[in-house]
Amino acid sequence: MSGVPATLGTAFAVFAGTNVDDVVILTVLFLSARARGRPRPWQIVTGQYAGIAALVAVSGVAALGLAVVPDQWVGLLGLVPLALGVRGLVAAARSSGGDDDPAPAVATGVLSVAGVTVANGADNVSVYTPLFRSIGPAASLLTIAVFAVLVAVWCAVASWLGSHKKIIEFAERFGHWLVPIVFVAIGALIVLDSGVIGRLTDFL
Repeated sequence: MSGVPATLGTAFAVFAGTNVDDVVILTVLFLSARARGRPRPWQIVTGQYAGIAALVAVSGVAALGLAVVPDQWVGLLGLVPLALGVRGLVAAARSSGGDDDPAPAVATGVLSVAGVTVANGADNVSVYTPLFRSIGPAASLLTIAVFAVLVAVWCAVASWLGSHKKIIEFAERFGHWLVPIVFVAIGALIVLDSGVIGRLTDFL
């Protein structure tokens, strides 16, 4: 049993270290939910769980020695939030151009939230894979359980951060610009930091 506290501590540190930026994304999504009605809170939570589950599953498979996605191309997943953000900016521009209908939310359902979670956490696989490979099946299951609990904690913190009246009022006024800008920035950072553009240039 002496290994259990160490496993719990490692799982907490790994999850916190690889998912700090998810708090920002979740907060923006909860703000959008309160200010514009979409995505709904349950869709945000479900999408976050689905995205983290996908990352864990890919890491588990990779830990068994199977390459699911070549590491050098993982950065292409950043195109998901980038595309969603650009679409949101286009919709916001059209709305500001005289259309009375509000611009649609950038992420509107479980799949889009999960997609952004996977894209933003694509580099997590490079951390989770060696961890699962080194700690064995039992500790891996305990680690996954800790991750599941922490996803709920992350969602609760983000929901609380996005519940303040002044922040919601700000989101109601500028959220149709703020949310897609955040998504574009996140997507661009994922793509640029991964170095995938240089690899594509060399490939072409």
